[in-house]
Amino acid sequence: MDRVALRGLKARGYHGVFPEERREGQTFVVDLVLGLDTRPAAADDDLAKTVHYGIVAEEVVAVVEGEPVNLIETLAERIAQACLKHGGVQEVEVTVHKPDAPITVPFDDVTVTITRSRV
Repeated sequence: MDRVALRGLKARGYHGVFPEERREGQTFVVDLVLGLDTRPAAADDDLAKTVHYGIVAEEVVAVVEGEPVNLIETLAERIAQACLKHGGVQEVEVTVHKPDAPITVPFDDVTVTITRSRV
């Protein structure tokens, strides 16, 4: 299976379990690796035979900016399901970064990574 990756998609969301996270929001960063067969697109040099990563990026940002959830695990699942709606995408790995998580000790990042595929 071939891979198309999008790294560092940024969007402001209002996800989290604490009231201040829901009220103030924060930046979330998303990395995607889409698994698909790119041979038909490459053979015909045809965008319609692969995944349009620009559209995927816009949809992922819309999910992050959309309905708030408590957990970044839930956010990652919603992103994965949006990616799998694209016909050629057979598998997706989603990493959601929450670099401004409300943690009281110094840290660089908090991430959740999930992998989902068509059943």
